[in-house]
Amino acid sequence: MAQSTMIFNHIPAQNDAVCLSHRRSRRVSARGAHQEAVCIDHPSTKNPAARLAESLSNLLHLQIETPARAAVAGGNLGRFSNWDSFPEEKHSTPTTSPKEFIAEKWREIHGFEGWEGVLDPLHPWLRREIVKYGEFAQATYDAFDFDSFSEYCGSCRYNAHNLFDKLGLAKNGYNVTKYIYAMSSHINVPSWLQRSHLVDDTWSRDSNWMGYVAVSDDQESRRIGRRDIVVAWRGTVAPSEWYEDFQRKLEPIGNEDAKVEHGFLSIYTSKSESTRYNKFSASEQAMKEVTKLVQMYRLKGEEVSLTITGHSLGGALAILNAYEAAATLPGQVPISVISFGAPRVGNIAFRDELDQMGVKTLRVVIKQDMVPRMPGLVLNESLEKFDDITGTLEWVYAHVGAELKLDVKSSPYLKRGLNLPGFHSLETYLHLVDGFMSQTTPFRDNARRDIALVNKACDMLADELRIPQCWYQLANKGLVCNDHGRWVKPKREPDDIPSPIGEAHQAHVLDVALQPDKVLLQPLFSV
Repeated sequence: MAQSTMIFNHIPAQNDAVCLSHRRSRRVSARGAHQEAVCIDHPSTKNPAARLAESLSNLLHLQIETPARAAVAGGNLGRFSNWDSFPEEKHSTPTTSPKEFIAEKWREIHGFEGWEGVLDPLHPWLRREIVKYGEFAQATYDAFDFDSFSEYCGSCRYNAHNLFDKLGLAKNGYNVTKYIYAMSSHINVPSWLQRSHLVDDTWSRDSNWMGYVAVSDDQESRRIGRRDIVVAWRGTVAPSEWYEDFQRKLEPIGNEDAKVEHGFLSIYTSKSESTRYNKFSASEQAMKEVTKLVQMYRLKGEEVSLTITGHSLGGALAILNAYEAAATLPGQVPISVISFGAPRVGNIAFRDELDQMGVKTLRVVIKQDMVPRMPGLVLNESLEKFDDITGTLEWVYAHVGAELKLDVKSSPYLKRGLNLPGFHSLETYLHLVDGFMSQTTPFRDNARRDIALVNKACDMLADELRIPQCWYQLANKGLVCNDHGRWVKPKREPDDIPSPIGEAHQAHVLDVALQPDKVLLQPLFSV
């Protein structure tokens, strides 16, 4: 399974010149469409198992050769043939539009009428909300530490209190209340799938930061017409998660005929008493926090909504989370899912049960992206037409909810040609959403989102725009110059060091902040 991540270029073993000179003997590791390319040595010979695994990875976008820089289709960027002719207003205007007051129409915007009349053409209020939740999903990549040299590899770089400030998302008006951790795999995997070969004493060998829970503040709640609880799930990053994604086995969920993909469910529900962060599963962590927030704000007499978002694997986890929330809190809170580039999760019975539960799902899909076609590339919901012959198809995969389909070719700023990581990039998705008006109208000229973001960790923008590929990284690739003039890896700020006890304390402080009239006397709960 590919994933779209904002992963910084962490591997300092080679300088750029050496990297380029050895490109033929090296492989570009594309950890998703929003992951920086790094040059990695490979032995000249591989055993058959390794070659098979690499082939599977290539198929699913895990390790994909960077495509040649394709020439822009004739006339596509004629008016931008040189940088000086690029419209100056793109550089001197805000990157966001003024926020609209959507309190009276939020249910329509969140799909409780099936998104009738608001998808094509795309309602501007819905466009802004999709981008907002997409940025929440992108944050799970931007803040993830995938530096194999880091003692905190697999954690979030920042603590919950400053995550949005660090990533420029404080403007959205939400506060993070809880981090979610998942066991990438609870089974033995080959050594080449391990997260890091270089750090013996990592912060956690078994767990990865998988996302977070956030809640709208008072001002944002007034604007959107309710107290909105958000759960944002990260897509595939850790190699052991890729291993789980390779599995294509359906297993039952619930009490009826519903079945879901084994690997997704395993990541969502796995736990172990021997771990620091996954004594409770990602499922239990998320639902404990969501249930607490729903009950707290409902007791205050507020209207509450639950919006779950994610990209790629994160979109699959969002669907599982929505299914569990609907079963756990029936009738207590309206539930919406806004996913990006998400794969199929379960069978037709699962899709139907989710719909009967009242979960509203909007899948944002790029036409050229392969991930939404998996699993079930052949055995999918299209076989429903043969029900009379085959009977109930419990063994095929089916998408859920409504679909907003985008096309890379609609944007005058994007390259033509094959670029699988770029097609799956979450920033590519957000760029296309920002410019989408309808299936029959061109890319909107007044799109505000910064075009340069598309190339943060891939190479999708036309060369004429002169935006470097994979330009986003830590300064000096994470090294700092110490007082002695030596370049070293810095120590994290104490508040940013992952700690189960520390995070429980932060949650306690936030509870008090959210409920100033209530003193919490319960003992701190740590995971």
